[in-house]
Amino acid sequence: MPATPSAPRPIALVTGAGRTRGIGAAIARDLAAHGFDIAFTHWSAYDARMPWGAQPDAASAITADITAAGARALSLEADLADPDTPHRLITQTTRHLGPVTALVMAHCESVDSAIDTTTPESFDRHMAVNARAAWLLIRAFPGPHGTGRIIALTSDHTAHNLPYGASKGALDRITLAAARELAHLGVCANVVNPGPVDTGWMSPELAERMRAATPLGRLGTPADCANLVTFLCSPQGGWINGQLLHSNGGLAP
Repeated sequence: MPATPSAPRPIALVTGAGRTRGIGAAIARDLAAHGFDIAFTHWSAYDARMPWGAQPDAASAITADITAAGARALSLEADLADPDTPHRLITQTTRHLGPVTALVMAHCESVDSAIDTTTPESFDRHMAVNARAAWLLIRAFPGPHGTGRIIALTSDHTAHNLPYGASKGALDRITLAAARELAHLGVCANVVNPGPVDTGWMSPELAERMRAATPLGRLGTPADCANLVTFLCSPQGGWINGQLLHSNGGLAP
């Protein structure tokens, strides 16, 4: 799917690229370097209430990286808890860049809580952002015949991260259903579990535990995940469909 001199560049919509160190931003940059024009979403209100805080210049910095790779860029502020947002994102991307070829869902709501400490409001918000928005994005995805790609980023967190883990489990099933239900359009849909990725959110103690549990002896990087996503979006990745892929250095369960 990378562009040729006589063909337009394919278009990727990457959700959840709100931090320059994040996985979403790394995916957007790598796809741009491999021939895609990029629309990416961010939601500053979410980052502002997380421990790492908002990064006000992130969207402009990511846009600059994308355009430096020779790609067009479209930055979209998007509250994916709003059920009208997914259709709007597909529409805006199509209007400004062209039909979406690859849908990469790296966004999330993630607030640690356990069975006894999760509130109904938090559970519902996790489900709305992580599961419902993914379903609505997939439903709005035009699915260009023979070339469409859908990739969702998941997690195997469960204990003490209940609403996040439950909603990511739902995301898995929604995406894997798309591999069957959109097969007649030639769309491939896969889920990627990148394991613990060093984007600045881990405490030193947690980072060391995760490093020790990984046979390759290091944490994952955003680039590790981006490399796999870019491959799945390429012609060479077109025979991989309906899979949950663990790209985590062999992390022990």
